[in-house]
Amino acid sequence: MNWDLLFFTKSIALGVGLAMDAFSVSLANGLNEPSMKKTRMLLIAGIFALFQCVMPLIGWICVHTVVQYFNAVSVLIPWIALALLGYIGGKMLYEGLHPEKEEENDNDHALTMKLLMVQGIATSIDALSVGFTIAEYDVIHALISCMIIGIVTLGICLAGLHLGRKFGTKLAGKAGILGGIILLVIGLEIFVSGVFM
Repeated sequence: MNWDLLFFTKSIALGVGLAMDAFSVSLANGLNEPSMKKTRMLLIAGIFALFQCVMPLIGWICVHTVVQYFNAVSVLIPWIALALLGYIGGKMLYEGLHPEKEEENDNDHALTMKLLMVQGIATSIDALSVGFTIAEYDVIHALISCMIIGIVTLGICLAGLHLGRKFGTKLAGKAGILGGIILLVIGLEIFVSGVFM
C-alpha cells in the first residue's frame, strides 16, 4: 500500500460520508442547547470523532479475525441505530412538546455523557462496515485512515454544533422539537438504507 494522494483522498471521502449522521445529530444537539460553551462543543465533537475513528478499526479487525461473526452481526446494525436514535429523538420531541415538564426538571433534557455515548454509538455503528472497505490495508494504513476519518468527523461535527447553536437561539422553544425530528429521521434513514438497500 502506498502513501499516495488516492489513499488520503479515499480516507477523507470516507470521513465525510461517515460524518453526515454525526453532523445531523450535532446540529440537533446545538439546537437543543443554544448556550453551549466551546469546550462542551469540542467534547461532543470529540466523542463523535472518537467513535467514527474506532468503529472502522473494529470492522477492520473483524475482517482480519472473525469475519463470519461480523457478517451475522452486521444485519443488526440498522435495527440498533433505529432503536438508539428513535429513543433519543423521541425523548427530545416529547420534551419539546411538553415544555411544562421540562421547566420542572431543567436538567433532564441536558446532554449527559451517557446520552452522548449512545449518540456516538448510534451514529457510528454503520462505520463498522468500513472495515471491509479498508480490508486490504496493513495495520499502519488502517490506523492512519481511521485517524483521518476521526479528524474529518471532528471538524464536521464542530460545524454542525455551531450551526445548531446559532439557529437554536433563534428558534428558542421549538429547537427541541426540531432536534428530535432530525434524530428520528436519521434513525429511519439508517434503518431504511441498511435493510432495504
